[in-house]
Amino acid sequence: MIEQNNAVGWFEIPVHDLKRAQAFYEHVFGTPLQPLQMGPADMAMFPSKPEGPGAGGCLIKTEGYTPSFDGSVVYFSVADIEGTLTRVTAKGGATVVPKMSIGDFGFIAHFKDTEGNRVALHAMN
Repeated sequence: MIEQNNAVGWFEIPVHDLKRAQAFYEHVFGTPLQPLQMGPADMAMFPSKPEGPGAGGCLIKTEGYTPSFDGSVVYFSVADIEGTLTRVTAKGGATVVPKMSIGDFGFIAHFKDTEGNRVALHAMN
């Protein structure tokens, strides 16, 4: 049984080069990530509000974590999918699925980050 409003409580995006990935995501989303060392793991945390909706998460570089294009996909909620995709390509990423309608649920797009992960965007307009 899920113990909260949303099924996901935390996410981790594996990276090869934390500094490069942090610069990429800070540029794409226009917000700083907080560096953190937790045991052997080097991390950069996305801003989050534990009492708010949705899930917090981080970029992570540690043994046993490998970036993948074929695994799970994390969707980031954004106000402007096309503007976000422009920042993705400007910083070395690539659009994989351009903005497309999902009917009453809004719009989505997928991109490949600098580490080789497939990541997605969601917006209502």
